[in-house]
Amino acid sequence: MFKIEDMKDFLAGTYISQGSYKSFQPTLINRQWNLDNMEVIQLLSKADRDLGRLDMYSNYIPDIDLFISMHVLKEATQSSKIEGTQTNIEEALREKEDVPLDKRDDWEEVQNYIHAMETAIKELDKLPFSARLIRNTHKTLLKGVRGEKRQPGEFRRSQNWIGGATINDATFIPPVHTTIPELMGDLENFVHNQEIFFPELLKIALIHYQFETIHPFLDGNGRVGRLMITLYLVNKGILKKPILYLSDFLEAHRRLYYENLMWVREKNDISQWFKFFLVGIIETANKGITTFDRILQLQKQLDSQIQTLGTRAINARKIANYLFHKPLINAEKVCEVADISFPSAYKLIGELEKLGILKEITGGQRSRKYIFDKYINLFQL
Repeated sequence: MFKIEDMKDFLAGTYISQGSYKSFQPTLINRQWNLDNMEVIQLLSKADRDLGRLDMYSNYIPDIDLFISMHVLKEATQSSKIEGTQTNIEEALREKEDVPLDKRDDWEEVQNYIHAMETAIKELDKLPFSARLIRNTHKTLLKGVRGEKRQPGEFRRSQNWIGGATINDATFIPPVHTTIPELMGDLENFVHNQEIFFPELLKIALIHYQFETIHPFLDGNGRVGRLMITLYLVNKGILKKPILYLSDFLEAHRRLYYENLMWVREKNDISQWFKFFLVGIIETANKGITTFDRILQLQKQLDSQIQTLGTRAINARKIANYLFHKPLINAEKVCEVADISFPSAYKLIGELEKLGILKEITGGQRSRKYIFDKYINLFQL
């Protein structure tokens, strides 16, 4: 039997003296929860409805996987931005050799995030949402980048801290490393516990809070924790496809995000965190719906424009389909996608420029690159 926990009686944990500092030891979460806050219940109902509306797009948008790649790209840039990485969507679309040397570290971290998300989604077919999946994702995230020497794919074996130059002036000190196996085991048991009922959106809100409080890795906890939200929603069947990403909301409200996490630990107020998280779900779902609507409108607009190209329309459609997957292209790629010669490729590019579909961004006579900026702009609103 599980002790029923009223949200108003929630105890986040205790501070434990470690000599010169105090670490925070969170309370285990694998227990029955009693949802007793009407404001949370009301927000939960709205979040469920809006997520359902967003999920409908998985059914009737043709080739939705084309658009998911751009959602993942935006999520990668925004989640990394929260950690101080400065790479925008246009830069992230470029090949490594086209990125300035002083920006390559940031670019590689964003590419790792994209790869980590895509790999984790595939792994869900054979692995449950679990500590193992989380460790695998973390290993991919840190491979070959600045955190690669900080135990990629392994839970930490030493104390870490958040904020401050040293542990003595840290903003927050997570639990000692010896308790991580128990805490992560409890978190995993909570995910899969069939004996208790708690709404799934509140479960992932609580899981995200607990994960960030445990801070089980030496580096990359924030990115993994945010990535886990989407993985959980897909794993539980709440979303058919990975089309909801909270990092844009959390980046826009970064200070509130950190304050709300600390508020739980200091005031034992889990309801306030739930409200913040649900507002994020609601705003992000509605933003996603608006983006998909605009994508459909843009597709119709392009189709009308391409029809005016006569014999070149078939090849233009091939390029348009590619651009919805990766909205940056050069003449070599046009040749490959449309299976045409270089002279024909340049003629087709010229036609697409006249229609305002492509825009040249390199300004050089050689190795020119063209961007589908109308599409990219939809993900920057």
